[in-house]
Amino acid sequence: MSDMQLIDPVAQERALYALAQAALDHWPGTYSDLTLIKYRENAVFSAMRDGVTKIALRVHRLDYHSDASLRSELQWVRCLAEAGLGVPDILLTTGGEEFALVATPDLPQPRQVDMLGWLNGKPIGSIELGLDGTPEQQGALYHAVGILAARLHQRTKAWPLPAGFTRHAWDHEGLIGPQPFWGPFLELDGLTPFHRAKILRAVEESRLEMERYGRSTENFGLIHADFVPENIIVNDGRLHLIDFDDCGFGWYMFEIATALYFHIGTPNFHVLRDNMIAGYASVLPLSDADLRMIEVFLFLRSTTYLGWVHTRSETETAREMKDYFIERTMLLADALL
Repeated sequence: MSDMQLIDPVAQERALYALAQAALDHWPGTYSDLTLIKYRENAVFSAMRDGVTKIALRVHRLDYHSDASLRSELQWVRCLAEAGLGVPDILLTTGGEEFALVATPDLPQPRQVDMLGWLNGKPIGSIELGLDGTPEQQGALYHAVGILAARLHQRTKAWPLPAGFTRHAWDHEGLIGPQPFWGPFLELDGLTPFHRAKILRAVEESRLEMERYGRSTENFGLIHADFVPENIIVNDGRLHLIDFDDCGFGWYMFEIATALYFHIGTPNFHVLRDNMIAGYASVLPLSDADLRMIEVFLFLRSTTYLGWVHTRSETETAREMKDYFIERTMLLADALL
């Protein structure tokens, strides 16, 4: 059991603040204005260094990634930065390390903590509130989001993986195997026997579709895997990408499905979908088989969120979003079947 599951939400935040404050001693400079800005998978703080430079500090979820896996994530981010993509700078500790291991009396199991350069701008939207702008502006925005995703994949295809590189996979096993990466989604409290039966039918259909689609260097590789509006930052008309915590090996169309997932049911969904596909295809060609898989991966993306809620029940986000994800999964299972 996680140490965070033993304490209430207010105590969780207090404990995380104390650990983040202790972690700052591992980096050069003096820090002020430590502020918790996001607590879902990780706890993300902002702070000012030497009174002039804003930074982001990530306190990672306990035992989510091995040290080797976290180093691999940061290697990939540096690779993307070298290719000119808008991603955060990685700020090394005083000892030249990519991250520190930090524990406190309230959280005695050491947590990985890393520091990133702050990207100016604002998110293009949020899960809860959607996107700003007219339908036309949103369509143009998602054309650019499609281009960003394709450039990410294009760079990935050309990058020889460093020795020792390791990340999880959003593949058959990671999505619908005996131990899905984000947790056993069918065990979520709140699913009825009717829910589970329909989800199982849709899972089997998804399995067949993935087998037909296959897996090659053209359709499968490193993906960000969390292309949600809050992780896409716009500044002076340029899009930047943050939060690579879930990056791993997966189908490129799973990336597109993730970017579209939280817009399902909105009046502008098809405009966003068509524009994102068009933007992506302007950089990398898409086949009919690629396009057919988006519906499959929308359903499988939804099952991963059920698993996320099940295994992260201590978080406020999991409690708030459970019913939403159950309803969305059933809608997508119906569409797939």
